[in-house]
Amino acid sequence: MKKLFLLAVIGLGIVSCTTQNINKNTMDLPKEWKHSTNIYEVNVRQYTKEGTFKAFEKEMPRLKSMGVKTLWFMPITPIAQEKKKGSLGSPYAASDYTSINPEFGTLNDFKHMVNEAHRLGFKVIIDWVANHTGWDHVWTKTHPEFYLKDPDGKFHIASGMDDIIELDYKNPEMRKAMIDAMKFWVKETNIDGFRCDLASWVEVDFWQQARPEVETIKPLFWLGEFDELETPEYGKVFDASYSWSWMHKSADYYNKNLPLQDLKDLLIKYSNIGDSSMRAWFTTNHDENSWNGTEYEKYGVITKPMAVFSATWNGVPLLYSGQELPNMKRLEFFEKDVIKWTNTYQVSDFYKTLLSLKSSNPALRGGDSNVGTHLLNTTANDKILAYIRKNGKDEVLVVLNMSKEPVNFSIQDENLSGSFKNVFDGSKRDFNNGKDFNFKVSDYAVFEK
Repeated sequence: MKKLFLLAVIGLGIVSCTTQNINKNTMDLPKEWKHSTNIYEVNVRQYTKEGTFKAFEKEMPRLKSMGVKTLWFMPITPIAQEKKKGSLGSPYAASDYTSINPEFGTLNDFKHMVNEAHRLGFKVIIDWVANHTGWDHVWTKTHPEFYLKDPDGKFHIASGMDDIIELDYKNPEMRKAMIDAMKFWVKETNIDGFRCDLASWVEVDFWQQARPEVETIKPLFWLGEFDELETPEYGKVFDASYSWSWMHKSADYYNKNLPLQDLKDLLIKYSNIGDSSMRAWFTTNHDENSWNGTEYEKYGVITKPMAVFSATWNGVPLLYSGQELPNMKRLEFFEKDVIKWTNTYQVSDFYKTLLSLKSSNPALRGGDSNVGTHLLNTTANDKILAYIRKNGKDEVLVVLNMSKEPVNFSIQDENLSGSFKNVFDGSKRDFNNGKDFNFKVSDYAVFEK
């Protein structure tokens, strides 16, 4: 990797789907909200003692106050019992695509919760697990031909996960049934989109077929679990995708002392994708928390700077249940393991500031060609990540200490000038009179013009 001072203007573009089967005029314009939204992942099982939709519904006003805009619910379908993991099984091993997991309540409970979420101003998306089902899914009995088979005729086990079996996307009837199941949730419950599990494990032409068919009902938001650096063709179908490469590289940066330049180079690669789709940025999620450790285990003293980055870089911020506490434990995946809520949410105001800024400041719009993102040159380029985002007269400056030590430095870049306000403490600063900073460990600063 090059060891250079960076000054990069990173181009952004209007979010739209360019797949020939998709009419961007009918589907993107009604979703103007996606440019300034954020996503909060809800683990219904672990969120409350009851683990139900009704119990979670009581938490929604608090999340609205925190600035959350879109609620993503982990799979709400019933869980297969055959070969299940643990005592409760994995939500990602469905036994029926058009029923509710009774653990969470009833279909009417879910409808009520979605209606209340909409009343409060939220958008609602649900997890969709298209690649595989559990062993006793209804289709295994009614349509065994929907599944991939091994040479011995048995259902094909999904890679590395023996509680699930894979579907056969060469079967056009299976595709139709899958699309009809997705339509069911839009028609019956009025959800606003899907988070598609392991999206790149499913042939891209299925998503090219499914999205316009499902969206004959209403425009939807599509978040895919794939990294567009690895599978760029999927980015032509989805509104947003994961940033797995960033998450892994940033964890290695902290734990293996990689050069900060490696992260800057990776950001340029992501930005070179353009903005026909967006990236989702996060420090944790259900998989990471349960299997690889909490955000504090992965990022230590740069946990908060990483969270600031996720909320302010080009794309959409993604939070997981309990981050506002903060949650310092790994949650069990196949057992009941309630988040240890307290009467105080120590990180809530921190996130409220960031999420509110993301929603309100045009300079932080994701996937908008009017926004320019500039990495800034500093006297400590090996320790400081600094960037400014500009949209006309609106500007947001972000400065992060990505090191494990205090840093005194100066920004030396013509892209920064004029008076700004610190969004966390309200203090004013005129950068025409100096650009020096004295950062302690874990420090960060966000300013708006």
